[in-house]
Amino acid sequence: MRLVVQGRQLSVAHLTHIHRLIGGHTQFMQVGEYAYYLPTQLTNVDTVKQFCADQKIDCALVPDTQRLGNFGVCVMDMDSTLISIECIDEIADMMGIKPQISAITEAAMRGELDFAASLRKRVALLKGLPEEALQRVIDERLQFNPGAKLWIDACKANGIKTMVVSGGFTFFANYVQAALGLDYAVSNTLEIIDGKLTGHIVGEVVDAQRKADELVKLRDQLGLEAHQTIAIGDGANDLVMMASAGIGIAYHAKPVVQEKATYALNFSGLDGVIYLLTT
Repeated sequence: MRLVVQGRQLSVAHLTHIHRLIGGHTQFMQVGEYAYYLPTQLTNVDTVKQFCADQKIDCALVPDTQRLGNFGVCVMDMDSTLISIECIDEIADMMGIKPQISAITEAAMRGELDFAASLRKRVALLKGLPEEALQRVIDERLQFNPGAKLWIDACKANGIKTMVVSGGFTFFANYVQAALGLDYAVSNTLEIIDGKLTGHIVGEVVDAQRKADELVKLRDQLGLEAHQTIAIGDGANDLVMMASAGIGIAYHAKPVVQEKATYALNFSGLDGVIYLLTT
């Protein structure tokens, strides 16, 4: 096992204190600018985790078998995971109804509402919006989360296929796929007639089960085992997908997701996944 600690707040004093808590004899190895690991057979992991949480540092106890070279697929959520926004909320802002839609989005991400039903309800409120507003969201508001490009580049360097699978929309998912160089993209399609949103989705909604199904389908197509897969997400609709993967990583996620994930990154960027799996 190795204890991985990382985050911009991390200091030598923190490393020293963690070393004392563990009572180890080996030294921390640096694997990133703000990331270190320590080979250990740690038993008092809860004490270390609580200290790190208090200091706004990410930490995880990772088996030595979990290394980048041992994985073949990474499937990721889009909104608030690969990118910093919830696209539907920003579309709604163009119509002056962001508070109403954001409230539904938040409840769905916490697992308090059925995702498919909540999405249809939100999309219905967008009826009549000009198609051009979608491009404005990309041009004016869409930003990638810190470390996204570094993580995807690391996947490419290690032969890991990448997929964005999103309860969001193809207009944005296709842009994200092209910009980051992802191998696959799956998402919902907004119905547009005469240049305006109709308030409907074309086909079946990409919900929690569909996300998991896409992961399993790609895994099987590539001839991989479950333990060779990674899933990254932030909302309750990512939980089934994450449970289907060898490891599920909660990225700046809702509490229910952090509780059930293999690892959680709350203070690091997406490049933190690199350091979790690097020795």
